[in-house]
Amino acid sequence: MKTYLIYGISKGLGQQLTKLLPAKDDLIYGVSRTRPAYLDEHPNVNWVQADLSNPIAARNAIKTAVGDQKIDYLIYNVGIWEQNAFSEDYHFQDNSAEEILTMVNTNVTSCILAVQSFIENLKLSENGKLILIGSTWGLDHHNGKEVTFSATKFAARGMVHALRENLRPYKIGVSVLNLGFLEDSALLDQDANSNGFIPVQDVVNAIQFILSTSNASCVKEINMPAMQDLNI
Repeated sequence: MKTYLIYGISKGLGQQLTKLLPAKDDLIYGVSRTRPAYLDEHPNVNWVQADLSNPIAARNAIKTAVGDQKIDYLIYNVGIWEQNAFSEDYHFQDNSAEEILTMVNTNVTSCILAVQSFIENLKLSENGKLILIGSTWGLDHHNGKEVTFSATKFAARGMVHALRENLRPYKIGVSVLNLGFLEDSALLDQDANSNGFIPVQDVVNAIQFILSTSNASCVKEINMPAMQDLNI
């Protein structure tokens, strides 16, 4: 039996990871601000309520729920962006200080505190994996305009580089997946190649690959833009 701690399970990629990654007898802790209805059909998911824009309170609530339980796989799937991001209506000067701080707290500060608070849990695993969901907005020379979102996703890559050095003695693999635009959950049954989005199943496959590797190797970074993505 493996133990998963998955952040951001209420919708989108987090929902699909919760449904598709674990085996039937695995233990799952799922973090979100609101409880998703689909959990009624997944009794092995222990839902933990947390507002990641309040990093210390969120860290404490999640740590209390998980306790000293071994964690095999920690997946931080969180990434909020600016109002009107990825559109012609986006202008950095229009972002309020409150919006910027909420993004930094959710995407960066809560992530740092989460990783720090669960290192001892990951040490209990024979092949622990820590996976951050990043973005192509965190890659060099992208052409997006979204300043704060980009800054937080560059931060995710910086975390992974430094964490690998911290966790190397314990053979805990640290990875970041830099994703382009994902298909919407409403489009899951359509051909993603026709609309320029990454199929969620491709991301699931990439994570399954990381989880399948031994502790003798470390998949440090995977870049996954859509085939038609011109952002990088």
